Amino acid sequence: MGQEFRYPCTIEIGKFLWFIGVIVAVVLTFQHFELPYGNIISSLSSAQKDLGAGNGSLLPHGASSTHEMLSNVTQSNGLNYTAGGQETGDNHGTETPANVNNGVVSEGSRGMNESSLVDSRGEESSLDELVDTNTNSTLYVNNDVGSEGIKGLNESLGIDNHGRESSPEQLLDQNENSTLELNRSGNGSASIETDRSLSRENITSTSENIGTSQAGITPIAPALPPVDSPSNIAIPRNAEPSTLAPVVPVESNTSKTDKDASHGLENDGKAGEQLNNSTSLQNSTSVTSVREVKKEPHTPSPAVISISEMNNLQLQSWSSPISRSPRWPSAVDQELLNAKSQIQKAPLVEIDSMLYAPLYRNISMFKKSYELMEDILKVYIYKEGERPILHQAPLKGIYASEGWFMKLLEANKKFVTKDPKKSHLFYLPFSSRNLEVNLYVPNSHSHKNLIQYLKNYLDMISAKYPFWNRTRGADHFLVACHDWAPSETRQHMANCIRALCNSDAKGGFVFGKDAALPETTVRTPQNLLRDLGGKPASKRSILAFFAGSMHGYLRPILLQHWGNKDPDVKVFGKLPKVKGRGKMNYPQYMKSSKYCICAKGFEVNSPRVVEAIFYECVPVIISDNFVPPFFEVLNWESFAVFVLEKDIPNLKNILLSIPENKYREMQMRVKKVQQHFLWHARPVKYDIFHMILHSVWYNRVFQVHPR
Repeated sequence: MGQEFRYPCTIEIGKFLWFIGVIVAVVLTFQHFELPYGNIISSLSSAQKDLGAGNGSLLPHGASSTHEMLSNVTQSNGLNYTAGGQETGDNHGTETPANVNNGVVSEGSRGMNESSLVDSRGEESSLDELVDTNTNSTLYVNNDVGSEGIKGLNESLGIDNHGRESSPEQLLDQNENSTLELNRSGNGSASIETDRSLSRENITSTSENIGTSQAGITPIAPALPPVDSPSNIAIPRNAEPSTLAPVVPVESNTSKTDKDASHGLENDGKAGEQLNNSTSLQNSTSVTSVREVKKEPHTPSPAVISISEMNNLQLQSWSSPISRSPRWPSAVDQELLNAKSQIQKAPLVEIDSMLYAPLYRNISMFKKSYELMEDILKVYIYKEGERPILHQAPLKGIYASEGWFMKLLEANKKFVTKDPKKSHLFYLPFSSRNLEVNLYVPNSHSHKNLIQYLKNYLDMISAKYPFWNRTRGADHFLVACHDWAPSETRQHMANCIRALCNSDAKGGFVFGKDAALPETTVRTPQNLLRDLGGKPASKRSILAFFAGSMHGYLRPILLQHWGNKDPDVKVFGKLPKVKGRGKMNYPQYMKSSKYCICAKGFEVNSPRVVEAIFYECVPVIISDNFVPPFFEVLNWESFAVFVLEKDIPNLKNILLSIPENKYREMQMRVKKVQQHFLWHARPVKYDIFHMILHSVWYNRVFQVHPR
């Protein structure tokens, strides 16, 4: 009986298993040919994961189904890289490497996740608000960026080191092309390279391959045409393709923030405002996320601003008024407006006996502006103040520019007026060098008393005269060559036109208002043109030359790479004084070299720039973000070579890549531009005195706008 019962059961079980197998086969076949995601289980799990992460709020109205939500998810393409090794940071010693591999987010990547709205478990934060920005950018992520390296990025994006974001004080609507590059720097911090630096910034990050149509998100504002600007992208030299993360588009307007021009000077700038929209970087999915953040004050942006970008910033600042309208009108305002109109409508200049057209950005505008300056400009010099800080400045050494300008202007009868009501400009006759010599307390690391001295001076003249208060200082100017001058004048003289030797685009220099002052070394005040000139181009046997004290971080790097390494590249420390026949001194080296290396010291400026021109040697400027003298009118790239600091190891190849005929053309232009950099005991047309005054005049004219 048992056997009879067992047999039919065996048959039925076999039929049942066969039936189950047929169903499974049908389901798998249907899944393979009909479903877009390949696997029902993985599709469902992905949907639940995204819903659980709080991303449902990103869907447009009416998009409620799982299939619609999944269609808005972009698979990240191979976000598999490993950051190996450890680095020693400035503040925290050894850093933890950042590893992102096959969807596993390591502790080293925590900082990156926090800056991208992803928490340390790889989950995305919820969306707060979509923001109106329209820009085009690219974000490169280097595998060597560790957790401490990302800390700097978080700070620059207004995110604290725990991943929390601050709310903005103000939304800014700007349109810009920028490129952000997260790159490995010496101390493990993230560096950012941008195509454009503006005074305020909006940063919007969107994940790769997510466009308006793909993501199903309705754009908030129509696309604006991009602003043309040459890119300034640098990819790590030895990076392997497998070690770089995929390129992720980022929408960004980058800002420039003030930094101290000297070591130990206290920060006193304004807190910036920043808008940030970040994108989570995950191995499996990437969904657009936007959140508002407030930028932390004094966040330095390590981007390098190219010369062409500086020109764009200058033009932008002139088109947007920097200073507010005067509190009450004056006849001089209309005179400046008339001058501005004439400069903008300047007749075309093709040939001029004293001006060589390729040296200038616009020779016609420069010539017209200079003529108007000679015809109408009046400057009032405040008589108040005691020597040696006021009305006295050095006439010898590397700070001589401020001294000779002060001396020549105070003796000038053409431009100087005794009637302040007729004045277009007001000169504040103080010496930044004498301010430091007489008031700074050695080793105090405090400049408060220097700043207070300048404030007391301004309080005195603003109480005695109405002119400062009329324009809030916009028509006042100063000429200062000490490294500390930008920081000492940034607070109380921020509205002034500041002619500064330390013209750092990232150190508070304001394009369209401030002027770059040439730093000149005067060795013999009694003979200002001693040793002028050098050998002809055909007899300059040395390819490149540099000698100087090892100030700052850059010069030791230059010496390490090229000191006694190559017979064609002469790089020395400070040269000893030599006597005797056949021994070369500093001027003789410059007179015998094709290219003279002008490497920054503690700050971006160096007297070697003017020295090279003085000795008719083509300047090779190695100083990122240095704004060259008379930048608003001179086309520096026509007679000088700019080398990025990071390219020092490749310096000789860069110089050898310049054809001989191109070098000779540049050297000829150096000789022609030389007239603008020469001091004369009695000023002559187009010399350095007139060019400094013209820079101040030119910036003032273009600051003025109709009421």
